[in-house]
Amino acid sequence: MTSHPAGPVAAAILAGGQARRLGGANKAALSIGGVRIIDRQLALLRQLADPVFIVSGHPGRFDDLALEVVRDALPGRGALGAVYTALLTSPHPRALILACDMPFVTLSFLERLVQPSTADLVIPRSSRGYEPLCATWTSACIPAVRRRLDRGELQAARAVEDLRVEEIGPEALARWDPHGRLFVNVNTPPDYERAIRLADHA
Repeated sequence: MTSHPAGPVAAAILAGGQARRLGGANKAALSIGGVRIIDRQLALLRQLADPVFIVSGHPGRFDDLALEVVRDALPGRGALGAVYTALLTSPHPRALILACDMPFVTLSFLERLVQPSTADLVIPRSSRGYEPLCATWTSACIPAVRRRLDRGELQAARAVEDLRVEEIGPEALARWDPHGRLFVNVNTPPDYERAIRLADHA
C-alpha cells in the first residue's frame, strides 16, 4: 500500500442494499468490461487505504475476497446507516467511503479525496448534487450522523448540513471527469446496460 501525507486512511465499500430494481442481484459482482465492479474498486482502494473492508448484510457474497465484512450497526437505516457503521469500524480517523455499484471511479480522483483536509467531510458535488457515497468522512461526523439516524432522517446527502464540509464542485470535478462517467452507478437494468456500453467505448 502507498503511504499518504494525510496519514493513514481506511476504505469502506458499502454493499448492503437490497438491489430490488435489479432483482436482488449482488451489484458488486456485476461485470463491467469483463471485470467485476468490486474487483475494479479494490484494485484502486488497496493503493490508498489500509484496511479496506465491506459493510454488508450479506457477508457470504464476499467469501472469495478475504476481506472483513461488517454488518450494519443499526440495521434498516439505509446508506447513511452504512456510513455510520463504516465510521465506527474504521481504525483510523478518516475513511474513504464508496458505494459498491460505481464502476468508473478513478485512482486520481480517489487520491484527491484523501488529500489532507481540516474538514469533517470531503465530498464531491456533481451536476446531480452531493455524492456522499464517494467521499472521505471522518470520525468527527459520528455524533451528527447518529443524531440524524435517531431522528429517522436517512438521506446521506443531507448530512452535509451538520458538518464542516470541503466541497469539490462541478467545475473542479471536470478535471477528473471530462466525460461525465465518474459517478455513474448501477441501480437498474438500463443502468447496467449503459455502464457496459460506456466501458466498451472507453
